[in-house]
Amino acid sequence: MMMVTAVKVVIMLLCVLLNVAFFTLVERKLLGYIQIRKGPNKVGFKGVLQPFSDAVKLFTKELNQLGNSNTGIFIVGPVLSLSIMLSLWLSTPSLWGVMEVELSSVFLLCCLSLGVYPVFMSGWASNSKYSLLGGLRAIAQTISYEVSLALVMLSLLIMVGGLNLSQFYSYGGWLMSLNTPILCMAWLITCLAETGRSPFDLPEGESELVSGFNTEYSSGSFALFFLGEYGSMLFLSYTSSILLLSQGPSDFTTPVKCLILIFMFVWARGTLPRFRYDFLMSLTWKVFLPVSLGYFMLYTGLVLYSI
Repeated sequence: MMMVTAVKVVIMLLCVLLNVAFFTLVERKLLGYIQIRKGPNKVGFKGVLQPFSDAVKLFTKELNQLGNSNTGIFIVGPVLSLSIMLSLWLSTPSLWGVMEVELSSVFLLCCLSLGVYPVFMSGWASNSKYSLLGGLRAIAQTISYEVSLALVMLSLLIMVGGLNLSQFYSYGGWLMSLNTPILCMAWLITCLAETGRSPFDLPEGESELVSGFNTEYSSGSFALFFLGEYGSMLFLSYTSSILLLSQGPSDFTTPVKCLILIFMFVWARGTLPRFRYDFLMSLTWKVFLPVSLGYFMLYTGLVLYSI
């Protein structure tokens, strides 16, 4: 039994990493068409081997060691980022039954809250002002938006009456997104902010912070951060399809729904300008927090009244 579980885990993690590789290709292709230019189209048929070419290039480059950095934490940061992302995937409900956690929503929120630590560790350990500012921005942004994210998820969990994500399979498909469109919109926008994607990519502000928390990273360590970020986006797209659009564990349209949500991530990057930092904070504390808290109190009251 242990051997079967280990094989399932290895296959699932390999599938996740392959999906991340092709996600980067899809993003570059879509951004190319949005900007009226060609994306990658030289390596392999129509550029399909470009992600593997990039991976070989990154992992064969020289790994620079900074003289004034805290070497141990500097190396642990990207490894921890990738580990947290892979741990998230092991908790997802699936027909395979890999390693589902009974209270998967609680585990999800705990892992998402841990995601800020590798970013800040790498920013602080780099001993660079740009990296440190990127790490501080990531902490402020993640902590702020996590409050709204948790309240939105708790409101949705109250509607299905449990703390396990698999319970959304029996709720009734698109009813969740149709019943609470405002809450679902808040969830999707908060997912963008939680993963640090445009227009909420302040921790990686190229125009003012060079590259933010990963300024001093190169080679394989930079690639690990890259894998962690894109794996988290894939995971939140998959989770959003379960929370908002699920029609059962054997729903064959789930990959299509994930692709639609992934397209929204890329579309936001290609069309929206970066937020000013005070607008970023005002959005969560003055808009998302009151809305999510109001919905949470409303659904809690309805459940208590029905009892």
